Amino acid sequence: MSGKFSANVAACVALLLSTSASAQQASPIPATQSSMFVTLGTMGGPVTDPVRSQPSNVLVAGNDVLLVDTGDATVGQLTKAGIRLPRVKAVFLSHLHFDHAGGLAAVLGLRYQTNVPGKLQIFGPPGTKQLVAGILASMQPAAEAGYGLDGAAIIRPDETVEVIELSDRAQTSVGNVQVHVRQNTHYSFHAGSEMDRRFKALSFRFDLPDRSIVYTGDTGPSPAVEELARNVDLLVTEMIDVDRTVANVRRNTPDMSDAQLAGMTEHLRRHHLTPEDVGDLAKRSGAKSLVVTHVVASGAKAGELLGYVRRIASRYAGPVVIANDLDAF
Repeated sequence: MSGKFSANVAACVALLLSTSASAQQASPIPATQSSMFVTLGTMGGPVTDPVRSQPSNVLVAGNDVLLVDTGDATVGQLTKAGIRLPRVKAVFLSHLHFDHAGGLAAVLGLRYQTNVPGKLQIFGPPGTKQLVAGILASMQPAAEAGYGLDGAAIIRPDETVEVIELSDRAQTSVGNVQVHVRQNTHYSFHAGSEMDRRFKALSFRFDLPDRSIVYTGDTGPSPAVEELARNVDLLVTEMIDVDRTVANVRRNTPDMSDAQLAGMTEHLRRHHLTPEDVGDLAKRSGAKSLVVTHVVASGAKAGELLGYVRRIASRYAGPVVIANDLDAF
């Protein structure tokens, strides 16, 4: 499903990353817009989908290119979008579930293998340093072997990255992109508890010279996210169809116990957003436009997706798009 404020990704990338006159004429994005948010992967996990890739996005702001979550297939989707991996300056991880972070190993490994200069900044919640350290350790055998030449210099994988862990209300920047962070409700550990200290799920607000973008990541209803998204130009939010997801899990894992299924169902209902929740979030925050990704509704047909839009529109009067892989906004 496409919308009036989405655009062809290849043409948009050509405009933003090329100076040729032909590229500028090809793009449907207005000349005044200098940033682009591409939904590389739009399927919420952990069950895979033949049409949608796992959650990943890329934010292009002039010369600054940021990955926002890195689900499986991130590098391949970047290539399809016409964005070369060496252009990526930073990675932002909303949380450390595999469907959002499973592609980070390929990002780091292929960047290392192609000798991309400089350090890649990786921003994420507590635990990100441990995650990255594990990936770097897995890269060590290939690093030591190099290209099979005796006496070749070896660059340590840990010298190619810089990891910055973020928490609630943190602020940072990459180039001309200002970033504000809020802890959301994808986890429901008691505030101030040891588990809350160790594990956090984050939402990001990216303030750019031309506009503002909020990416919720995975979250349940959250006043903190509403505050983060106040009057935002573009709200990019997750959405789940709980009943369809439970049925899909039953088919994928028929031996799951009743207790496990009950716990998972409770998590889905409390820690994700239904279409009505999405509409409420967009309305309460005053978002000017809405893009739905992380579409946990495997197998949904066009008519069913339109049904989700109608449910969102019952709460929110602004423009709504359910994103496909490689849509650009």
